[in-house]
Amino acid sequence: MTPGATEHPQMSVEDFEELARKAPKRVKLEFLEGRLSSKYPLDVEDFEELESRAPETVRLEYINGKLRVKAMPDGKHTSIFMWLLRQCMQQRPDLDLAPERGVKAEAYRKGRARTDGFLAPVDHFRDDGEWSETDGALMAVEITSHDRDTDQRDRIDKPVGYAEADIPVYLLIDRDNNTLTVFSEPKDGRYQQAPSYPWGATVEIPEPVGITLKTEKLKDYAD
Repeated sequence: MTPGATEHPQMSVEDFEELARKAPKRVKLEFLEGRLSSKYPLDVEDFEELESRAPETVRLEYINGKLRVKAMPDGKHTSIFMWLLRQCMQQRPDLDLAPERGVKAEAYRKGRARTDGFLAPVDHFRDDGEWSETDGALMAVEITSHDRDTDQRDRIDKPVGYAEADIPVYLLIDRDNNTLTVFSEPKDGRYQQAPSYPWGATVEIPEPVGITLKTEKLKDYAD
């Protein structure tokens, strides 16, 4: 049985109370059964102001018009990111894989997603603020965490949000079923290709990324 939010709350009560205290006056937050929500609909400007005031231990996203909390990475999550970073540096030294980059996703850039990794030419993000435009970026990366929102957030909402923003490739490294899914060819708000591969397979990441991932090492990070 999958644990509920009461067993794995999205944040501590103390973090919620700090966030609620610092929230803009027009933003009313609730914390019910371990889940954060906004009592009233948020717009992008309200979200950005709220996010800028969040405690360091709380990572917020605005996806499909809803406020979401992204789990803090554990050690295996970090190791998987560093594994991918090494592959990118070795094969494409002309690119940067920026960690924890906020991006303007979805149609009309109305969403705000905090990617685990965002691949773009070297220095592409040099002059950016908290939230980057997706123009010129090559790939968004998400590494799932064991939280109750992973399925909706990483497997359903983000493929749509990233495709609508015309990010050429979305790489999902899924720790729940030990697979990599490579979403590519965005068209009309949907990725046309989305093959999945088991950890241990050799995975070709299509152009414009153009790298080959030998994923045997990922088996060391299986839960």
